[in-house]
Amino acid sequence: MTSPAPTEPTETAAPQLSAGPRPAQGPAADEGLARRLRALACTAPLHDLDARKANLAGEYSVYCMAEVALAAIDLVTLHMDFDTGADHEQVVSRLLPRVAAQAPRRPAAEHDRVARWVLENLINVGSVDRGFRAVYGTFGADGVYVRRDYDFKLIEEVPGYGGAVYLRTTDEAVNVLVGALDTDVTSAQIAAEVKLEVLISRGRLADAQLAAEQARYRTVQYAETLRRTLEATRRNVRAVDWLSAVPDMIDEALAHVADRYRHENAILTNIRKARDEAEDPEHKRRAAELVDIVKDCIRRHTQLQSRLLEAGPLFRAEQDRQAFARPAARTGLDLYGQLVAPLLPLPREQAVRVTDAYFARGTGLRSPVAVRLGDLVDLLLTPPQEREHLGAEMPEPDLIATPDDSRFSEAQLTEAMRLLDLEHDAPRRLSGLLADARRRDPDLPYLVALLAVHAASPPVGTAYRQGEERLLFAVDDGTPLDDPEFGGADLIVGTALLDAAGMAAGRTDTA
Repeated sequence: MTSPAPTEPTETAAPQLSAGPRPAQGPAADEGLARRLRALACTAPLHDLDARKANLAGEYSVYCMAEVALAAIDLVTLHMDFDTGADHEQVVSRLLPRVAAQAPRRPAAEHDRVARWVLENLINVGSVDRGFRAVYGTFGADGVYVRRDYDFKLIEEVPGYGGAVYLRTTDEAVNVLVGALDTDVTSAQIAAEVKLEVLISRGRLADAQLAAEQARYRTVQYAETLRRTLEATRRNVRAVDWLSAVPDMIDEALAHVADRYRHENAILTNIRKARDEAEDPEHKRRAAELVDIVKDCIRRHTQLQSRLLEAGPLFRAEQDRQAFARPAARTGLDLYGQLVAPLLPLPREQAVRVTDAYFARGTGLRSPVAVRLGDLVDLLLTPPQEREHLGAEMPEPDLIATPDDSRFSEAQLTEAMRLLDLEHDAPRRLSGLLADARRRDPDLPYLVALLAVHAASPPVGTAYRQGEERLLFAVDDGTPLDDPEFGGADLIVGTALLDAAGMAAGRTDTA
């Protein structure tokens, strides 16, 4: 639903018949009608999505856009925090399973396009102020019918830390989500949680889950009200009534949070009891989901309480900062009203002189290299420093020979490899190899045992890549080792011949 261009609110007066009754009986009845009209207007962008999906290039009639839009509002609301909002890409990724469920045979690129199209239309990217406008009529105190403009937003983009942009739902979007408009947050929260407690006590967990989700939406809306009040305070302390309205709201909110915290802990105890005692798997699953929802409500109430306690010090700090801030030395330049608009009707020859003069003085000062005359003289009289063509000379490193601290010598390694060279012999037991090594050298059995254990997991792939023709292997067949110095398994040690033709073919294929 694209927002029309901003226009002045129009008022149309209809002639009143002196003998006829008024259409609305009293201001209360007329206000109730206006609230219902505003509620209907908030749902219009969702219905408009299904009406405009026929204009998309492709067959998109299978998608229920209003359902995807409600899911998007739900996701943004639940991912909102007090200081940040929901990430755009995260919301799109969470929407994809719901979109794909409506048309599972369609490609994933189409599902992504539908999700992004719905989210961008809820933000109303194509409009100037990214908002929606609806027109409704009310009767004034004198009985005159007056048309009024109702401007609202559903999802808005707000700046975050480090240049990030987050998505936040407005009060109108939360009201659309829970099916109410302009309701008192505190009373709606209490009513939702009383309803939740009654439904849990009666075992109606499916309805209790819906009531718990509505209670969580009201908690988000309450925190959003406080956040906007604090933001307005940071901009201008005088714009917020900190004398009576905001302190009363903070006291009421603190009492509300304390009462809700006790109430939600009692509900959480009952849900856990219902979850543990339930025999139906569906009841257990719903009870577990309810536990997560109520725990999230407790977390949000705890965060809201900490923000409420920080509201008073924030007001005093902002009051001091804004009261003692130095006034602006001059007013800012209105680029459009003072520069662009007067120049557009002028010829190019006249406009260029103005723009040249503005940009010559508007780019700011450029600091010279030498500010003082003495610095300039030193800079001019200092001879240039000669630089080596290959850079500075590198110092000669002091190399120290590493001492040979290996336990076994090269001769022992050669003797051990000769003993383990079983290419032309049958595989042998490790016990026999250790006995032969002990007869040749008392330290040689330790080297033979080390090589045999290493061969228990031979690196076949490495040997192939390195072009080895033989590979030492060891296999454990469960026979214990009978040796005076070593224990464990009496491995079967042998030499395997690798397929040289296969290796050559593999190298050819790789090349």
